[in-house]
Amino acid sequence: MAKIGEIELGEFPLLLAPMEDVSDPPFRAVCKANGADLMYTEFISSEGLIRDAMKSKQKLDIFDYERPIGIQIFGGDEEAMALATQIVDVANPDLVDINYGCPVKKVVCKGAGAGILKDLPKMVKLTEAVVRSTKLPVTVKTRLGWDEDSKNVEEVAERLQDVGIKAITVHGRTRAQLYKGDADWTLIARIKNNPRIKIPVFGNGDIDTPEKALEYKNRYGVDGIMIGRAAIGYPWIFNEIKHFLATGEHLAEPSIAQRIEVCETHLDKSVLWKGNRAGIFEMRRHYSQYFKGLDHFKDFRTQLVTANQVEEIKFILQKVAEHYQQESVV
Repeated sequence: MAKIGEIELGEFPLLLAPMEDVSDPPFRAVCKANGADLMYTEFISSEGLIRDAMKSKQKLDIFDYERPIGIQIFGGDEEAMALATQIVDVANPDLVDINYGCPVKKVVCKGAGAGILKDLPKMVKLTEAVVRSTKLPVTVKTRLGWDEDSKNVEEVAERLQDVGIKAITVHGRTRAQLYKGDADWTLIARIKNNPRIKIPVFGNGDIDTPEKALEYKNRYGVDGIMIGRAAIGYPWIFNEIKHFLATGEHLAEPSIAQRIEVCETHLDKSVLWKGNRAGIFEMRRHYSQYFKGLDHFKDFRTQLVTANQVEEIKFILQKVAEHYQQESVV
């Protein structure tokens, strides 16, 4: 049984990764409904929270049906991280997660995200500041190291456990790799097999099929798996992996009707949460993913990303249903 503090997550939990501009409440809702065991908000700037920046504050929105859920923060200043943690506390998540893995230049150049991997003593101090500022469990998401010559994640795991974190998730790439090449899980396995490490160790990177989830579970012995990009437009991956781990058999792929149903749910929740204009605009990045693999979908996608009314989008989705259901009958 994997546990973060007192939070029980089951035998082999599947975590939804915090993804900037993706892991918002509407997206999390469809992932939760399709089997995600633990989810995180998009990462939130500690400086933004302290400034009361609207975009940062909006990311604090969490809902009871999402639990357990963690709010993820990032920053490079101890005092700011401590204050941000106190603000996060008021939102009442189940845990606080620190982002030490984001490779984006605008984050890294501030000594935050993966930028902190070059300064382990500072990483320890920042983590201590967060742990001291909350009674909630604190977890960390990080990478193998800054580059091929500085893979220090084994030491990171030990030292952050020593200052009080309750779980660690490791993305199997360095900052220098960004998202290129294959994720290397061998160091993740070494952390898990380290007798000093008592906290749950979750692996992240390249899990996009039930077969790979089973293979990595068995080969690397992690306590659970975090899934990111593979869930975009395909929230069914969580239940598909669970079913395969339990039975060795595949669930049927989602039908056109199921794809449209979940896409519409995502749209409705997006508009409800963000308002009509922003909700419709931000859904546009998801349509090609929801209908990935359909032949000749490009014309429908063009219609979907140029429509400006919910009713219009749903009418186009109905045309998609009719078109592809007819094709499957033929």
